[in-house]
This record gives sequence, C-alpha cells and structure tokens, in this order.
Amino acid sequence: MTPAFWALATALFVALVVVGRPLGLYMAALAEGRMPRALLALEARVLGLAGARPGEEMGWGAYARALLLFNFLGVLALYALQRLQGLLPLDSGHFGAVSPDSAFNTAISFVTNTNWQGYAGESTMGNLVQMAGLAVQNFLSAATGIAVAFAMVRGFARRGASTIGNFWVDLHRITSYVLLPLSFVLAIVLVSQGVPQTLHADLVVQPIATQGARQTLPLGPVASQEAIKELGTNGGGFYNANSAHPYENPDALSNGLEIFALLLISVALTFSFGRMVGDRRQGWALLVAMGLLLGVAMAAEAHFEQQGNPAFTALHVDQRAGPLQSGGNMEGKETRFGIASTAIFTAATTGTSTGAVDSMFDSNTPLGGLVPMLLIQLGEVAPGGTGTGLYGMLMVALMAVFVGGLMIGRTPEYLGKKIESFEMKMVSMGLLVSPLLVVLGTAVAAVTSAGLAGLANPGAHGFSEMLYAFSSASNNNGSAFAGLNANTPFYNLALGLAMWFGRFVSIVAALAIAGSLASKKRLAASSGTMPTHGALFVSLLIGTVLLVAALTFLPALALGPIAEHLALWAGH
Repeated sequence: MTPAFWALATALFVALVVVGRPLGLYMAALAEGRMPRALLALEARVLGLAGARPGEEMGWGAYARALLLFNFLGVLALYALQRLQGLLPLDSGHFGAVSPDSAFNTAISFVTNTNWQGYAGESTMGNLVQMAGLAVQNFLSAATGIAVAFAMVRGFARRGASTIGNFWVDLHRITSYVLLPLSFVLAIVLVSQGVPQTLHADLVVQPIATQGARQTLPLGPVASQEAIKELGTNGGGFYNANSAHPYENPDALSNGLEIFALLLISVALTFSFGRMVGDRRQGWALLVAMGLLLGVAMAAEAHFEQQGNPAFTALHVDQRAGPLQSGGNMEGKETRFGIASTAIFTAATTGTSTGAVDSMFDSNTPLGGLVPMLLIQLGEVAPGGTGTGLYGMLMVALMAVFVGGLMIGRTPEYLGKKIESFEMKMVSMGLLVSPLLVVLGTAVAAVTSAGLAGLANPGAHGFSEMLYAFSSASNNNGSAFAGLNANTPFYNLALGLAMWFGRFVSIVAALAIAGSLASKKRLAASSGTMPTHGALFVSLLIGTVLLVAALTFLPALALGPIAEHLALWAGH
C-alpha cells in the first residue's frame, strides 16, 4: 500500500465518524418520534390522506405484510413503465419498450435495492423511466431497508410490547427527512463538479480530430440519480460505465464524495442503534467490527492490485499507475483515480450493498476480484447497505451470543433479551437464504447450456463470473464481473428470483425477530452476563461473520479466483 492509500483511507474513516454520529442521533429521534408537534400533525394529515393510520402501530406480521405489498406494487409499476416506454413522454432517445424478461429483472432489481443492470442505461431507458421509475425506487428501496432496521432496533429497545412501529410512518419519515434532503445537497455538489442535470436533448457534436464524423453525448437528470444511488446504497448507473463514466464521476473530488456518501447512512445507523437501546457502547461495538472488516478488505484490495500482473511483468510491460503509484494493475481502471482510490471504492461498494463501480472488476487480478466477491458473500455487513447492514449485523450478533452461550453453558442473552429457539430459527433463515441461492444458482448455471452461453471466458475465470453474478444478485449488491452476458432470458429470470428471495426472506426473518424480542421483558445484567461491547465481543462478531462465509463459499472460491491466481502466478 502506498502513502496515498493510507491518507485517503484515514480521511474517509474520520469523516464518516464525524458526520455519521450526529446523523445517526438525528435518525434515532425520527425513529422514536421525537419531532416538533407541528411536523407530527402535518405528517398525520398527509398519511391520513393516503389511507394510512399513523397513530396505530403494527405487530411484526402487519408490518411485514404492508412492506411486502408495497414493494410488490412497486415491481408492477416499474415493470409497466418499462413496457410502455415507447408510448410515454420524455423518451428522448426513442428507445421503445424494454423486453419482457429484461423489464422483469430490472423491476425486481431496483425494488430490492440491488440495481443489477443487464442493459446499457443511456441506450435503453428514457428520462421518464429514469426519474419516475428507477430514481423513485432508489429512494423507496433504501427507505424500506432503513425501516426494517428501525423496527428491529425497537424489538431490542421495547419491553413487553406487541408492536414494532408503523411501516408507513417509517417510510415517510426516512424518505422525507433523511434521503431527500441529503440527496438534494449531494446532487447540487455533483452538479458543481460537472455532473449533468438536465432534460435537454442529447448533444450531437463533431470532434475536432474527425472529418465529418459526429458523436452523440447522452445527457439527462444524472446528478439527482447519482446522489440517491450512492446515499441509498443502490448503485444503478445512468450510464453503462457507471461511476467510471466522467458524466457520473468527473474527478477525484467527486470520487471521494461518492465513496463517503455510499458509506454514510450505514455508519450513522450504528449510532442510531446505540442511542435507541440506551447504551451507545453497543453501537460502537458494531461499528468497530464493521470498520475492521472493511479496512482489512480495502488494504487487501490495494495490495493485490498494486502487485500487478506477472504475465505483463515477464514481457517487460510498464505497469506504472501514475505519479502516486509505483506500479500495479491499471487494466480496467481510470487514470483519474489510480489504484489507491479505486481499491477503496471497490471495497466500499461491495462492503455495502451499493454495487456502483469506478472500475471494471473483470479486469482485476484474481485475488483483487476475490476481495469484492467475498465482501458480498459475507452478507454485506461491512458495514452493509442502508438498514440491511445493521439488521444483518444484528442477526450475526444473535448468532455470536448463541455460540458464546453454548461455550459457557448459559442461556444466550443480548441486550437483556433471552435468545431462544424461535429467534435462532429466524436468524438461521435470514443468514442462510442468500448463500443457498448463490450456491444453487451458480450450480445450475454451470451445468446448463443457457447458463454457459453467456460466458466470455472459459475455465476458472468464467466460473468466477457466474459465481459473482449470483453472489451479487442474492445479496442485493448489483455489481458485476462484466465478462458475463446476463441480459438473456435465463439470467434475467434466475437472477431476478435470486434478488427477490434474497431480499425479502431475510427481511421477514428480521421483522419476526423484532416482534419476538419486543414482547420479552429485559433481564437485569448479572455476573454471568456476556459483555457485548468489548474487544472480546467484537472478535466474536468478526469470527462469526468469517466462519459462516468460509464454510459456505470456500470450496466455490477455490474453483474460481483462487485457482486462477495459482495458475497465473505459476505462469500458466
């Protein structure tokens, strides 16, 4: 790692804590309803007009039904917008209707906060679909994840309660008072850096160096989509090149801002957790575990990419990456950013559920490709997506105290709540559904002609492309290895189903845990209670995350990136 890497990483972590703490306390106030009376009265009127009952809280079953129905209707609406695109206004490119299988995949993708894109945005989607369809779901899918996190934290904070909040109230507050204001500010800053925000028609220009040839520069409401794409850990790009495109990410400053934005809310929610359960040390414990996982991944990614490609070294090819780099693998990377910044972006976007990219992962070294793949397979808890990271890590915490309780022969407890068989069944379901989908999906793709038809590379690298695709879809990340042509009926259907079940099975499990815990009384701490805020517990958390991922994915990783690494460095 270079000095540039350490300087960038240190500045990022410091800024996240400085800004994330007040934001987290602000979100805790929203979750607890500590708001001005006038604002609460206005909220009641607005939600009442929409048919909701803001004064009535929901049990976990009602909360889950409302959430599932709302998101299912979102899939139908977004599917209809894509299929009717040719008849709608603001279709500046006259793109026409999206094919049924691609529309199905994209609708599920954006509703589940995955934002997997099997199409090129600038040549497929008109401005109306981008704004009224994709951008709207960027807000709502992020708000859904945070709402589930709020509900689960209430389960720990409440005693003998039968409710965990009101989904419609949570959705409204998160969207109106968190996501919209932050996105507005970030969009303005991005516009100041040169990101387009316009409904003007695409520009057709004649480059100076050509004779008669013309080039089309696609424009659109990019900055507004870019802002919520990062803040909501969505990741869908307005352009096919995503955050490697200069219109989405013009310079080093915008690159740093996007990395900061995609981590901010997930970090802030750990402070919300500490405030709501009445012990801020608990939030710090989760944050430290998340930060250590992310920091090690960033350092590993930078190390593997700065090693370069030994095949190029043997040919005496210059692999210098710029004035701040001594060398490395610059294939698929922007010289605007270099390896240090790109490695940080890569780890951050896959440690969360963002999936935005400022480089092409398919061009990484084998172990440089393993790092983002493994971060996704960890369950994206380092620090995870907006809301999903917190409730995912809380499931890991329940698993950790259960294992710890078995070791010392005591009934496991977390924050004064007994962890019993029902909670552990739900934890198992929530933590294992995505690995099951990844392994089964990759296995089916590897043995069917439809799955193999999309591969651009044979052998271990081709297997990595399929494994990464199902890992990304099932864990709602959305990034890709790029060498796989996934815009086929087989992959659109298979990945769409993986995204849906990977998202909502774990959400239902989290809400069921919240309802069960909320109904329990809080036990007083005793001499036999396991502390859940110290170094031992942080180590247990990290160990549990790594153990679950290693037992599940190590054989598959050995067939893909690890085998490719050994072959590359052996000169084969």
